[in-house]
Order: sequence, then C-alpha cells, then structure tokens
Amino acid sequence: MSYQQPYQPDPYNPPPAGYGPPADYGAPVDYGTPGYPPAPGYGPPPYPYAPTPQNNTMALVSMICSLAGIFTGVTAVVGIILGHIALNQIKNTGEEGRGMAVAGLVIGYILVVVAILVFIFYLVIFVWVVSQDTSTY
Repeated sequence: MSYQQPYQPDPYNPPPAGYGPPADYGAPVDYGTPGYPPAPGYGPPPYPYAPTPQNNTMALVSMICSLAGIFTGVTAVVGIILGHIALNQIKNTGEEGRGMAVAGLVIGYILVVVAILVFIFYLVIFVWVVSQDTSTY
C-alpha cells in the first residue's frame, strides 16, 4: 500500500487559467445511469420547500356545525361530537386545525348551555302561569 500525498500546486508549473485544484480529490462521483432518472435519494428534492401539514377536515366541519347551531339550534351537538373526534385525530396524525376544533367545541358547548337555560326559563314561566289561580277571571 502506497501513501498518496494530497494535491499540492506546482509553483514552477502553474495550471492554465480557469483550472484550479479539484474540489475533493478522490471522492466517488455518482453520475447515474445515462438516459434514466437518478436513483431515489439522489437529485434535487421534489419540492423547493417542505410542504405544510393539511388542516383536519373534521375540525373545519365541527366549527361550521357549531356556528350553524346559532341559527338551527340542532347542529351544535354535532359540532361538539365532531370537535372531539377531530382533536383525537389531530393528536394522532399531527395535522393542523386544533384551533378550529377547539372553537367548534367551545361554541357548541356554549350553545347547548344557553339552550338548556332557555328551556329551564320557559319551564319555570310555564309552571308559574299554570299555578296561578284562573278562577277569578
């Protein structure tokens, strides 16, 4: 085995203009197979930047259902259920949309509490009106 000395420019016999020392002398170079695309792992990356994670669809639907519950009163419960499912999916898959899922849950729970309070209010008014003595009229 012989020892090969690193490249040293010759001060008495300089290379022609435009040529310099090799970048990494002796490093293997993969030129690939001519006429075929480069092997996987070689060549430019498929995207110039890293793709961003997608929003969870169920989180979006949860928020929409909860907001629609303001007008319908029924879809708020659907928004709560979908919000819990979306949070579980986001935790497992790492998708975006946690804020939308939480917004769907908060709006849905607020609407359900308001609906229960309105129902109790009307029930109390009904009981009060029925308990009044109507024989004096």
